[in-house]
Amino acid sequence: MTHADKAEQLFREGYNCAQAVLLAFGDVTGLETETAARLASSFGGGLGRLREVCGAVSGASMVLGLCRGYSNPGDAQAKRDHYHLIQELARQFRAENGSIICRELLSGVETAGGNDPEARTGAYYRKRPCPQLVRQAAAITDQLLNLPNDEKTT
Repeated sequence: MTHADKAEQLFREGYNCAQAVLLAFGDVTGLETETAARLASSFGGGLGRLREVCGAVSGASMVLGLCRGYSNPGDAQAKRDHYHLIQELARQFRAENGSIICRELLSGVETAGGNDPEARTGAYYRKRPCPQLVRQAAAITDQLLNLPNDEKTT
């Protein structure tokens, strides 16, 4: 099973979009399921259902941060390289979907108003692009993780 397959499966099991992508890469990140699920729990629905940056992109960013991120605040080159990697993630996701913003990705999809998450029903999954979006975010992440370090910031 690919990371993209796993991400879609996890989303369909009820995990939010960010959780689905981060959890799909557990074999790469080494995070245990509960830790990863809690870490990504705030980012679903475009950050707590605020419809900002797509949770799938946030989950992918977490994977890339864990695998290719920097930890030394004084390492300007590592920070630059990592930001370029995240910009490439966003560029590719935007090229495939037109946006990285949840509310724009859900434009034209009738969603329940308010602050509460919607129940995960068959109708929920049929009307949303989210299963495909988590697949795409995971596939892009795989591609970016497989780039040699000197090619990841093109």
